[in-house]
Amino acid sequence: MGELILVRHGETAWSLSGQHTGLTDLPLTENGERQAVAVVPLLAGLKIGLTLVSPAQRTRRTAELAGLDPYEVVPDLHEWDYGGYEGVTTEEIYETRPGWDLWTDGVTPGPADHPGESPAAVGERADRVLTRVLEALRTSDDDVVLVSHGHFLRVLTARYLGLAPAGGGYFKLETGTISRLGTEHDRPVMTAWNVEIPQDLQRSAEQEKADVA
Repeated sequence: MGELILVRHGETAWSLSGQHTGLTDLPLTENGERQAVAVVPLLAGLKIGLTLVSPAQRTRRTAELAGLDPYEVVPDLHEWDYGGYEGVTTEEIYETRPGWDLWTDGVTPGPADHPGESPAAVGERADRVLTRVLEALRTSDDDVVLVSHGHFLRVLTARYLGLAPAGGGYFKLETGTISRLGTEHDRPVMTAWNVEIPQDLQRSAEQEKADVA
C-alpha cells in the first residue's frame, strides 16, 4: 500500500499578506514558483500512480512546476469557501469578533457565488476525496498525490486520522511544502509533515544553475 502525499501550493500575494484566499483565483508569486520547483526533489523516488489537483491556477501551476503533470482536476479539492471573510485577515476579523476561531466558528455568509462553508461542510468534501484516495491506495502499491490548499488539506488530514474537521487546527501547514499520510499496524498515521527545502539551500541551488548557464 502506498502513501497519501499532500502538496500545498506555492506562495501567492494573499498567502504572504495573511488574507483568507478561498475561491479567489490568484497566481503564484515569483517566490511561489520557486517553492513549487523546490518540491521536485522532495518527490524524488516516489512511485506516483495518481495525482489529483484543485481547480485553482495556483495549485495547477504548482503541480506543473513540481513535475506532477499529467494530473486530474478535482473540484472537491478547492480551498475552504470563506464567504464574507474572503480577502480579510484574521486580525481584521478580530476587530469585530474577538476570539473568533475558523475551526469552530466558521465564517460569515458571502455573496451567492461564494456563500461560505462550515467546518462540517469542508469535512464532507474531504471525506469524498478520501473515499476515492483510499480505494486507489488499497488496490495499488503506488502513492497518491493531492495538490491543494492549506486549510483544506488540514481538514483532510484530520479526517484521515479519524478526527473531527476542527482537528485540522492543530496542523500548521506552510506554502510549498509536502506532507505524507500512511499507516502503522493498520492505523492511519502522519509519516511526515510540513516538509520543505530550506530557502538558503534553494538560493544556493539557483545560484549553481546560474553559474553553470
